[in-house]
Amino acid sequence: MTQIAQSIRVAVDIVIFTVQDNALKVILIRMKKKPFTGIWAFPGGLIDSEESLDAASKRELREKTGVRSPYLEQLYAFSDPKRDPNGRVISIAYFALINSGPISSKGTDGGIKLITTTKYSDIGWFDVLKLPKLAYDHKNIAKYALQRLRWKLEYTNIAYSLLPSRFTLSELRRVYEIILDRPLDRRNFQRKILSLKMLRRTPKKQVGRHRPARLYEFKVRKPVIIEGVS
Repeated sequence: MTQIAQSIRVAVDIVIFTVQDNALKVILIRMKKKPFTGIWAFPGGLIDSEESLDAASKRELREKTGVRSPYLEQLYAFSDPKRDPNGRVISIAYFALINSGPISSKGTDGGIKLITTTKYSDIGWFDVLKLPKLAYDHKNIAKYALQRLRWKLEYTNIAYSLLPSRFTLSELRRVYEIILDRPLDRRNFQRKILSLKMLRRTPKKQVGRHRPARLYEFKVRKPVIIEGVS
C-alpha cells in the first residue's frame, strides 16, 4: 500500500464570552489575509511544535486580544478537511469567560484594553446572537460554544466567572437570563439558587436609586458541579 505523506497543522480558536449591555458578547478580530479579507473571526492560531494545546490557547488569547481569562475550557475538535482553504488545519476550540463588570465601549475590562496584532485590522465585542459573517467554520464554533456554555450553566457554578466578586441576586439572575435567552421567575430562581448553598450572604448592600439590595458572593470561585438552577 502506498503511503501518502500528509501535512496537517493544528490550531486553537478561542470564543471569549462576557455579559455586557444586557447581551452575551464575544470578541472577534477582523482578518487581513485572503480569502477572508475584511471578515471577522475568533482569535486563534497555529500551535508551536513544542507547545501544549492549553498553553497555545492561553498564548493566543493574550497575543490576539490582550486578555487573560481565569476560566478557559477546551470545547471540541473541528476537522472538516475543507474548513481552511489555505490547507489542512484541525482546530481545537476553547471558550473563555471574563468578568461581566464594567467594560467600556472602547474595549476595556478592568483596565485591560483589547489589543490585537498587526495581522488583523480590528478587534471588538459582538452580540453572540447577532454575529456578522465569520471566516472558516467559526459560525459552527460559535454555535457549539454557546450551547456548551448553556449546558454548563445548568449543572455548574460557572456563572462566577462572569460576575464581580460581590453581586445581587437580581444581577445573578440576569446573567442566567441573558445566557439562556429566556426570562426566569424571580422568586423561583432566588429560592432555587439559595437552596444550592453555593452563595454566601455578605453584610454589604448595593446602594443606588432603588431600595438597597443584599450583596452575595460565591463560596468557591472555581468550577464545581451543582444541581440545575434554570
